[in-house]
Amino acid sequence: MVGLCLKRRNMGAGMGGIIWFLLVGMVVGWLAGVLVKGSGFGIVGDIVVGVAGAAIGWFLLSVIGFLVAGLMVSMLVAVMGAVIFILLARVVGRL
Repeated sequence: MVGLCLKRRNMGAGMGGIIWFLLVGMVVGWLAGVLVKGSGFGIVGDIVVGVAGAAIGWFLLSVIGFLVAGLMVSMLVAVMGAVIFILLARVVGRL
């Protein structure tokens, strides 16, 4: 198994962890929106895209055997996943 990082930060499930999770999701969603279409999707849309992107990115990398940990690597993976999510949504929207 190949690992991108060896440590995983435990953010906890408390209110601070949830707020941090949503803020990171918002930043990731906004960045993916800028990369793909030129602007973000609004606060709620950015959070949804960021969270969905993180899930997609982590799933795809886990399938090929990569471990994802650390804030910067996690954000990079989430942005890649969010871009994939946006492109897939566009394809499905055109059908």
